[in-house]
Amino acid sequence: MSKIIDILLVEDNAGDARLASEALKESKVLNNLIHLDNGLNALKYLKMEGDYKNAPKPDLILLDLNLPGMDGRDVLKEIKSDPELKRIPVVILTTSRAEEDVLKSYELHANCYISKPIDLEQFISVVKSIESFWFTIVKLP
Repeated sequence: MSKIIDILLVEDNAGDARLASEALKESKVLNNLIHLDNGLNALKYLKMEGDYKNAPKPDLILLDLNLPGMDGRDVLKEIKSDPELKRIPVVILTTSRAEEDVLKSYELHANCYISKPIDLEQFISVVKSIESFWFTIVKLP
């Protein structure tokens, strides 16, 4: 029996979250998508605080940079500075194509940076590629 992969999607755009969910439903890998729409709740989830005290640790985090309240850069910094969380791969999935965002994300130890395509079919293809790469090619701890 295959292990179910837990994926945390931190995305404030409901349309993008829905597209990612649909793309992952068609996946060859069994997965459980957890969607949160802001950085503060994402950190509470990852640290198993409040309503998230029984939350499973995700195998992969898909993180948008431009989030309300606590933005994705701050979330990434917190994740990668926490000994309990830093091994979780974090894929930045954002609309930003700014070179400074790319550089800052890698300085904060993002595992991957992907700019969201505008086109619907390309977006779905990108999400499927992320899933394929991280769960069929890469060996995770």
